[in-house]
Amino acid sequence: MQDQRAELEWRDGAVPVSTRFDDPYFSLDNGLAETRHVFLDGNDLPARFRDGFHVAELGFGTGLNFLTAWAAWRAAGVEGRLHFTSFEAFPMEVDAMEKALAAFPEVAGLAAQLVAAGGGSAEFEDATLTVIEGDARETLPKWDGKADAWFLDGFSPAKNPELWGADLMAEVTRHTVPAGTAATYTAAGFVRRGLEEAGFTVTRTPGFGRKRHMTRGVFG
Repeated sequence: MQDQRAELEWRDGAVPVSTRFDDPYFSLDNGLAETRHVFLDGNDLPARFRDGFHVAELGFGTGLNFLTAWAAWRAAGVEGRLHFTSFEAFPMEVDAMEKALAAFPEVAGLAAQLVAAGGGSAEFEDATLTVIEGDARETLPKWDGKADAWFLDGFSPAKNPELWGADLMAEVTRHTVPAGTAATYTAAGFVRRGLEEAGFTVTRTPGFGRKRHMTRGVFG
C-alpha cells in the first residue's frame, strides 16, 4: 500500500478527481470555503486553538485542509505550534498537488512552502505536519498520538466505505482527547452510527453547497 500513488484526472483543468474512487478531491463549488465550513467551523476552530493543538485527518489529498487550518492558525495570532497529522493511502505527486492548490490564491504562500517541502511531512516555522502513508486501518492503530480535532475527509462513503467503518471510527475515538471533536462532510447514517457507538455525541448540521447535511461529533 505504501508505494501506491493517487491516480487522477482533471475536471475543468483545475479540479483533481480520483479515478480509483470516482470522486473529486474538493468541492466543485469552492474547495476552500467547503473546508472552512466543514472542518474549521465543524470543530469550532479557530476558537479552540492553543499552543500544541493537534489536528488529525483521514485523507491528506491535496493538502488543502492542512493549509486552511494553518492559515486560520496564523490569522488567529496563536503563539506556539500547530500539530497536524494526516493518514493517506494514496499520496498525490507533488506536481499534481501544486497544480490543484493553484486554484486557491488565498493560501498561495503556504502552499508554496508545502510544495517546496515535498508535499509531505515537514517542520515549518509554526506548524508540524506529519503525513503517515498507508491504509489507515493498519496505520492508525499503531499511532501513539491523540488529536484535539479530527478532519474525517476520506472519499465518499458510498465509494470508499473502508475509510468509514465502525472499527476505524473506534480507532479515531481511541486517538481523541477527552472533549475532542470530529467533523465530516458526510451525513451517511452508518458513519454517524459508527461515531456514536465509538463514544462521540453526534449532531447533524447544515452542509456546504449542494450537500444538505454534514456531521459533527464531540467525544465524551
